Amino acid sequence: MLLSISCYIHALRELIKEHSRSGYEILKDVDLPWPVAEIVLQHHERLDGSGYPDGLKGEQIRLESKIIAVADVVETITSHRPYRSALGVDAALNEIINNSGKLYDPEIVKACLALFKRGYTFEFELGLPAVRER
Repeated sequence: MLLSISCYIHALRELIKEHSRSGYEILKDVDLPWPVAEIVLQHHERLDGSGYPDGLKGEQIRLESKIIAVADVVETITSHRPYRSALGVDAALNEIINNSGKLYDPEIVKACLALFKRGYTFEFELGLPAVRER
């Protein structure tokens, strides 16, 4: 029984990891002035190569994707999920600080921290996050 649950969880994680490739497939033929499909594809890549879907490292990852990666992590940690409560802004900022230079681009982390230092906060209305300046 435990093995089947473990297999199910692994399969579910693999399915979830396909969302960046699915987004790429949806956007790749859309005529946009920016490489949005590629940006979406790479938004879960990490500087050290531990990300997905392609295990890209450092400069192989688009700048825009690195920005979305940090924003996505902060939003994910601060938001409620079906499997856990929201962990808060402090937990999110600690995550990006602790992994700056390893998973996340240090300059992007620095810019994100500067926004929060300037007073930006998340306010949730109807389950949709909105960033507002205090």
